[in-house]
Amino acid sequence: MGVKIGDIVAVEYVGTLDNGGVFDSSESQGGPLEFKVGGGQVLQGFEDAVLGMEIGDKKTIKLEPSQGYGEYSNNLVETIPKVSIPNNERLTEDTMLLVSLPDGSKMPASITAITEETVTLDMNHPLAGEVLHFEIKVVGIS
Repeated sequence: MGVKIGDIVAVEYVGTLDNGGVFDSSESQGGPLEFKVGGGQVLQGFEDAVLGMEIGDKKTIKLEPSQGYGEYSNNLVETIPKVSIPNNERLTEDTMLLVSLPDGSKMPASITAITEETVTLDMNHPLAGEVLHFEIKVVGIS
């Protein structure tokens, strides 16, 4: 029968980029990833990949940016006055901040450049535009 919508699955996985670099793994997270299939807790392509798998099954999948964290968007890069950020004297490139949006929600942003007067923020997901490869092994189904 295999994994179906509504099941809770436990998987071991390794996520790599096209260049072979590992960006995530169940081992680095302390053990298997558990999620409810159909619950929207993981990337849709990852969720779809486990459907029909049995305990012990292994699979390698490739997710295009549209199936992962989206295409990289220059519209999500903004340069703002440095004075608009509290405690700006401690800022460094690659620092992550939570940016308040007009609707009141917050979005993570990475600082990509700092000048005397400005800070450039990139609100793209760090893996936006990347092709993601996953090796998945189902280790539990309930």
